[in-house]
Amino acid sequence: MSEVFEGYERQYCEVSASLSRKCTAASALDGEKKKQKLNEIQSGVEEAESLIRKMDLEARSLQPSLKAGLLAKLREYKSDLNNLKSELKRISAPNARQATREELLESGMADTLTASTDQRGRLMMTTERLNQSSDKIKESRRTMLETEELGVSILQDLHQQRQSLLHAHTTLHGVDDNIGKSKKILAAMSKRMDRNKWIIGGIIATLVLAILLILYFKLTH
Repeated sequence: MSEVFEGYERQYCEVSASLSRKCTAASALDGEKKKQKLNEIQSGVEEAESLIRKMDLEARSLQPSLKAGLLAKLREYKSDLNNLKSELKRISAPNARQATREELLESGMADTLTASTDQRGRLMMTTERLNQSSDKIKESRRTMLETEELGVSILQDLHQQRQSLLHAHTTLHGVDDNIGKSKKILAAMSKRMDRNKWIIGGIIATLVLAILLILYFKLTH
């Protein structure tokens, strides 16, 4: 069902129930209090008519499969509104109490009142179902918000872990650089050691050759 239609429907059921209570209260009033209550009822009827029009427009804008069911419900709401208007007209009459007694004596009045009571009962049941649906929607939204908060927390944890990994990668990269530099230094030192060995070997060979030459000259002379 259309959420927009459900919203208008919920408002209408609340307005209708309120009008029913006000009509009952107005029947027992007189004078200025009754006039004030009738003005409130008239304002409520106008609000109910506005909601009926909005529901009608919303229902006719939907797909045929949904529109048929909504229009059927709308006919019940229109009938209920007509009954409220009749009730308002009755209690607005100068001799409302006398008119009430006469209307109750007319044929078929009992059936009309019974039908109106049944419609009010259905409206109250519909209001209760709509309230239950609203509670379920609120619960779903609460669960969705909790899930969203959990998702945000997980993303934050993942972001922190990513930062830790990037820091570790940077540290390892620095270690690799230091190891590379150390290798270069060791290689240079190894080359110097090899060169020094050749130099020392050359010096020793020169000294040995010089000693041999000295001994040769001494022995030959």
